[in-house]
Amino acid sequence: MRATVSLLLLAVLTCVVAVRYEANWPSIDSRPLPAWYDEAKLGIFIHWGVFSVPSYSPDSLAEWFWWWWKGAKLKPYSDFMARDYKPNFTYADFAPSLTAEFYDPNEWADIFQHSGAEYVVFTSKHHEGYTNWPSNYSYSWNSVAVGPHRDMVGELATAIKTRTTLRFGLYHSLFEWFHPLYLKDKAGNFSTTTFVDTKTTPEMYEIINTYKPEVLWSDGDWEAPSTYWKSVDFLAWLYNDSPVKDTIVTNDRWGIDANCHHGGFLTCMDRYQPGVLQKRKWENAMTIDGKSWGYRRNANLKDYLSIHTLIATFVETVSTGGNMLMNVGPTKEGVINPLYEERLRQFGDWMGVNSEGIKGTRPWTTQNDTLTPNVWYTMKMSTVYAVVLDYPKGPLLSLDAPMTKAGATVEMLGYPGTFTWTARPGKGIDITIPAIPADKLPCQWAWTFKFSGLAN
Repeated sequence: MRATVSLLLLAVLTCVVAVRYEANWPSIDSRPLPAWYDEAKLGIFIHWGVFSVPSYSPDSLAEWFWWWWKGAKLKPYSDFMARDYKPNFTYADFAPSLTAEFYDPNEWADIFQHSGAEYVVFTSKHHEGYTNWPSNYSYSWNSVAVGPHRDMVGELATAIKTRTTLRFGLYHSLFEWFHPLYLKDKAGNFSTTTFVDTKTTPEMYEIINTYKPEVLWSDGDWEAPSTYWKSVDFLAWLYNDSPVKDTIVTNDRWGIDANCHHGGFLTCMDRYQPGVLQKRKWENAMTIDGKSWGYRRNANLKDYLSIHTLIATFVETVSTGGNMLMNVGPTKEGVINPLYEERLRQFGDWMGVNSEGIKGTRPWTTQNDTLTPNVWYTMKMSTVYAVVLDYPKGPLLSLDAPMTKAGATVEMLGYPGTFTWTARPGKGIDITIPAIPADKLPCQWAWTFKFSGLAN
């Protein structure tokens, strides 16, 4: 008996040792993605920083204001500063105006909960270097030292974890446009790693140990290889020994050689939407303001994506194996403006009816229908779902992908009863659509048909 117990203990210990990850890409890439992430499908991205003070861009990327102004030296930004600000005004002079006087993390948490999302990713530090927490490695350039004088990361982490069912995540930029240590490493063709060793890596340890996020969304990697960033060393610690080692997910932005190849889920590029099924889990990080991640005071209504476009983007993403990370940009006062809030609440209303065909699903054998456009498929166990973006104009909805057999049933999520159908010659199905009054439809945008008992 003792010998048997000893052998079992040895087997358990061997398994524990076997799952430790080494500091190289083959080992890091072998880690299974925690299951919660694929089940979730929808996350909320939040871009907030000193860039939220000028909150200006002629046509894109307001969060890059400092770079457009002082790095690229673009004329519209120079003209903006010359027209509206005193001479010798610096970017650092914007920071005291990041007042956050209306920042209510509990209100944010409630809005995000209603959206139907299951995780949030908050900007801990963007390329400007300003940290939204009192970092020991960002002296005088953090949210407690200057600006709101609050730990904006910590407050939101607490609200999300105590008031919602969402998982909390953090975005972190590896590089900083104008940090002298980074510029020195860059000037030496990244042969030294002073910035990595004294600034960016210690920050990542700090936010992981302090806030215990379950998503670490890395960015700002593209100027240097992952060897400069020492990415695999950090990820090995993250997966082996960190306080969130069993649940945390990471993306692929860990160096110019890693993007779209290594890490956890793939992002490849902003607003990545391949349109076809991918071999690895991926994420479409996109914006409600179609031009910018940070808030823009000069945005026009037409710049914001409609709820129909957001849902269409989402179902295509899910059907082809991705998650969608939908971005909002709060104001310098800490307000999620009403248009953003409206989109999030509309999305939540839609998810309230249709989440069965979204959460916990997998890509089907067919992603989109070729007979009727704007129809995307998912599946869960043996059940197939078709999300129809355009409501049928006549009495029939004709689809070529479902293969029918006797006993198959068709329903619309949120609507009582089953629909009658006939098999199309060869393959496919014709679904009879009853005359449903508009006020009896289960939702206003995109309708999900549920197929049980299909042959495929």
